[in-house]
Amino acid sequence: MLFKKCACYPSIVLLVLPLVALAAPPPAPCASPTLSLDDATRGLLDDFYRERDGQPAWADAFRRNWLRAELQALADDGLNPADYPLPDGYDACTERQFSLSYLRGLLDLRRGRQPDVPAERLWRADSEVRPDPRRAVLAAARQHADDPTAAFAAARPTARRYLDLRAAYAFARRQPLPTWPTLPDGPLLKPGGHDARLPLLRQRLAAQGYLASAEDASSAFDPATVLALQRFQRQHGLQADGVLGPASLVELNVGALARRDQLRVNLERLRWRVDDLRQARVLINVAAAELSVIDGDRELWRTRTQVGRPARATPLLASRIERLTLNPTWTVPPTILREDKLPAIRADIGFLQQHQMSVYDQQGNLLDPQQLDWSRPGAILLRQAAGPGNPLGRVALRFPNPFAVYLHDTPSQALFDKAPRLFSSGCVRIEAVDQLLPWLLAEDELQAVRDGIASGKTREYRLQQSVALLLGYWTAEVVDGRLRYFPDIYQRDPALLAALLSAHP
Repeated sequence: MLFKKCACYPSIVLLVLPLVALAAPPPAPCASPTLSLDDATRGLLDDFYRERDGQPAWADAFRRNWLRAELQALADDGLNPADYPLPDGYDACTERQFSLSYLRGLLDLRRGRQPDVPAERLWRADSEVRPDPRRAVLAAARQHADDPTAAFAAARPTARRYLDLRAAYAFARRQPLPTWPTLPDGPLLKPGGHDARLPLLRQRLAAQGYLASAEDASSAFDPATVLALQRFQRQHGLQADGVLGPASLVELNVGALARRDQLRVNLERLRWRVDDLRQARVLINVAAAELSVIDGDRELWRTRTQVGRPARATPLLASRIERLTLNPTWTVPPTILREDKLPAIRADIGFLQQHQMSVYDQQGNLLDPQQLDWSRPGAILLRQAAGPGNPLGRVALRFPNPFAVYLHDTPSQALFDKAPRLFSSGCVRIEAVDQLLPWLLAEDELQAVRDGIASGKTREYRLQQSVALLLGYWTAEVVDGRLRYFPDIYQRDPALLAALLSAHP
């Protein structure tokens, strides 16, 4: 069960602050190294005082202590209070230091502390406009000038997925870190087998409550331990087959501190995406290989997906689904053509006919594959006909993006039972696409699309109303009050944690 910390503040009538002339400029910058600011931060600080008509904000000792308590509470958001230092004393110079830490805390809470990590940059379509977090922070600081608690509450994301994960992290960081044994490598262990690692496995599972007791010292992989391992696998984004293999070993051997840090980095990711999540209708968590239809904080429907292999990672983006391709043909992307298809064709020219593929030049003219020099075919296009064997299945969902990726059906349905599901070349394959379409289309549209699919003919269908789409990356979330973890398939958690631990930018 998760526990939330509630900090309650009595209503206090604050002392009247010393006034300055309404036309007074912002307080003069100090020579302190802490105020060696970049232009953006200096501008934010100046705007804060300009909106206060130059009045100081922290002359009252009670309000300074109140601010200090709020900055300490940022630890529950996975932020480091030491990044927001406050002076011990107060004068005209330290006034600005108080405001600097105040504004930085609000801004980091509103947009994230490291909002420009290169590996996790989000591409946005021109139509996806994100509000300026600086303006939101200044508005909160102005509206709640005498109430730091209210100001931080206004800046903090209010999405349920953020607040639930924050509660989980706040609870975890207050607990002693548990310890568990490291499991050595070994052969694949299936239910009913025997292995000398079984006592260690039971200790590991019991350490987090997946198994009631670790007293059994036998080497037999008994039903109780199998069920406990399956519970662990389900909660960690693995195939819940009760088999102890390499993927399960990796997740079992993640330490308690690393697990806690995993919550921390995902709080940061949620701060980055607070506005995108508010607008999204279709949400894809690439790390989990799952798609959800959402309405604000409500999840309406969820299904599994298949996403890009690490060498061909699915990109992160915010866009809008605008059209469908019914019974699509598949034009092979350049990378797949070069790395996958050309070697297969060179080995056997019959590969083309076997997979119903035709060859075209760049102008769309059909070419005779027998007349091509496949060691150097030049600038060609390879296109697979629509049909049961087409990798896009019966429908592809299109949206503006520079990566040539899309969502689509797939004939490879058996792969949805695997986990992790890293099988595509960047596009997202959707399980049960027939059940997704009703969430995207009006009733009259849905029937037209179903009729179009049934015809077997390739055609384009433009949605009457585009649907907001977000592809994000989260390796931890809270669902129905329980924490779920997912393998860091693209190995991004360590770099983000290092950025969070680094000096404040």
